[in-house]
Amino acid sequence: MSTVLITGCNRGIGLEIVRQLSERGDTVIAVCRRASDGLSASGVEIVDGIDVADAASVQRLAAALDGRTIDVLINNAGILRDDRFGDLDYEAMLEQYRVNTLGPLRVTEALAGNLADGGKVAIVSSRVGSIEDNGSGGHYGYRASKSAVNQVGMNLKHELGPRGISVALLHPGLVATAMTGGRGIDPGTAAGGLIRRIDELTPATSGGFWHAEGYRLPW
Repeated sequence: MSTVLITGCNRGIGLEIVRQLSERGDTVIAVCRRASDGLSASGVEIVDGIDVADAASVQRLAAALDGRTIDVLINNAGILRDDRFGDLDYEAMLEQYRVNTLGPLRVTEALAGNLADGGKVAIVSSRVGSIEDNGSGGHYGYRASKSAVNQVGMNLKHELGPRGISVALLHPGLVATAMTGGRGIDPGTAAGGLIRRIDELTPATSGGFWHAEGYRLPW
């Protein structure tokens, strides 16, 4: 069994990943800004008060985990802010970039010393970050932040590859969460797909952009 750290797991997909990994016997470290009742009831170790967009906060996380080995790091924390061309909120766009793009990089860099050689890093990205697949436009801040985190993931593949650490960029599908207004598939189904993709990840497939259902997505 593995030790898995997950960010952004007080609800939605993150909470379902916590539950499923814990149920199968993995040691789970759940990282969040504020623990929900559901997360508290899961019985896993919780490190709360952590904002992935805040440098001091992430350093507190690193200090709390000093000496701990992490086999799998799942960067799940993310935000979505709606926007419209002609009425764009550039501060909201920057907020999404700080959380969705810099957050996974900040956490991975801070915890690089904790990652086991041969371990895995997963970044929950989004299909809307695909430039080739953009057939509708809109969501300027969210799309741009997810395209950028895909580049971060590819960089991490090269950075961590010499240690045998594999990196995956994962799209969970349209999932019925607060972020999507309740539209989409069940979070448990999405979480199960993400876990399978992480389980299958190897150095040979490191750097891939995958749908939770198992097929590659275009860049």
